[in-house]
Amino acid sequence: MDAHDLRIGDAERERTMASLREHFAQGRLNHEELDERLDRTLAARTARDLTAITADLPSSEHGYAPPAPAKEGAWDDRHAYQEMMRAHRHQMREARHQMHDAHRQWHDMRHKMRHQGRPRHHHHGPGPIVPFLVVFGIVAMIVGGFGALKFVLLFAIGAMIFSSIRRAAIRRSLR
Repeated sequence: MDAHDLRIGDAERERTMASLREHFAQGRLNHEELDERLDRTLAARTARDLTAITADLPSSEHGYAPPAPAKEGAWDDRHAYQEMMRAHRHQMREARHQMHDAHRQWHDMRHKMRHQGRPRHHHHGPGPIVPFLVVFGIVAMIVGGFGALKFVLLFAIGAMIFSSIRRAAIRRSLR
């Protein structure tokens, strides 16, 4: 099988499209020719198709370079394959590290933005005395005494409701 009959991938198509855009920027192609060649590049399946698209243009480092002719002997092919796979594994490892670092930066920035301007250890919920006041007020209402404490109880319950609604609104605004 000829090296030009090998199927191509997205990376080769992207390099060819970048080369065509560069030729357009240098004035070698007009807009209609660029559009036509970009469409043909996206539809290309083999290296021969890409070579035909850029055949009348000067070669550049960004364009499609046909694969090198195959070496003789099975050992050379196996060695070349191993080298290619080693390079691919290295590239994938680097991409994984970059993605992990980007995720960590995003997480740190999100955490910083959420807690910006607030104290590190802020108080959640009512104080420890409020439940005792509520129980005391309910008992006072049932027994019937403590007329002034009934207003204190109603004020405490109203303050708790207002405080919970306010905290929920603040939490929603931080999301």
